[in-house]
Amino acid sequence: MIGRDADVGLPNRQQAPTACLEPGDPERMKRRYDLLYALGTLVSSPILLLGLLRTGKWRTDWQGRFGRTEPLPEDPRSTLLIHGVSVGEINATRELVAKLTSPESPPVRVVISATTNTGFARAQELYGDRIPVVRFPFDFSWMVTRFFDAVGPDAVALMELEVWPNLAQVCRIRGIPLGVINGRLSEASFKHYRWARPVVRSMFRALSIVGAQTEDYAERFHALGTPRDRLTITDTMKWDTAKLADEVEGAEALRLAMGIDSNRPLVVAGSTGPGEEEILLAGKPEGVQLMLVPRKPERFDEVARLAPGAVRRSRWPDGSRAEGVADAGEIFLLDTM
Repeated sequence: MIGRDADVGLPNRQQAPTACLEPGDPERMKRRYDLLYALGTLVSSPILLLGLLRTGKWRTDWQGRFGRTEPLPEDPRSTLLIHGVSVGEINATRELVAKLTSPESPPVRVVISATTNTGFARAQELYGDRIPVVRFPFDFSWMVTRFFDAVGPDAVALMELEVWPNLAQVCRIRGIPLGVINGRLSEASFKHYRWARPVVRSMFRALSIVGAQTEDYAERFHALGTPRDRLTITDTMKWDTAKLADEVEGAEALRLAMGIDSNRPLVVAGSTGPGEEEILLAGKPEGVQLMLVPRKPERFDEVARLAPGAVRRSRWPDGSRAEGVADAGEIFLLDTM
């Protein structure tokens, strides 16, 4: 947990554990993974293309996703790459980054990477004016290698999970410690990894350290190949960024903008997924206000169609006042990031 006394100095690259790794030629393993990725991409390309067009995710930083990142300037400090997939993981890094960049911290250059467009935008918002923010590439070996050449990490910390075979192999070849912080391995993910254990075992054995949120998560990491002596239970880093307060900044402005009635109960359904909104709408008691907050931005319009009379946040941006909206209904849709 952030806040506990901890040594945040980076280990020397040569200290990355290699003795317990699966035997095999790393270069051959990279070629094997690349072939599997290529075949998978070829077979699933029609579905992938349709999904990109449907969700609008084709508008992205393709150069960065292919590992083409501007080389970072020389820096005498060791470089720590912290990677989070999307908004939630990036948000959870705030206290950690604050500690690593404080005057009391040992000298280290922090670099933040993200995968999704929303995660990258959030990282830019939080850190873009003071530390490097880069796009994390696809896991083809030449893309990861090109990315590492540009960033030059001395250690890599992955938020929650996001371990990939070629990433692990490149770190192994270069002697770069690879760790998981705020480690989370759900039952569903564990079943998928266990089914592919012959392929992923070396990947999990390559981890130098895992800070798992719970004992159950730690046991799953061990079952997939991470040695016990590299596992630590840390609880969840998201508690470190939680702020307890009687009032939430911006809540009153949001209420006024959307016309929420402060005299009636409001239920906020956060991070909803397919099928959940229908259940919430069907079960809403009379007189209770319901705010739906879909997890994925590409589902905003879909959820709006489920609740035609809903008041959409995107129609009442910050600073505006929705006159008469309070009489428009009891359903609200938070469709902005």
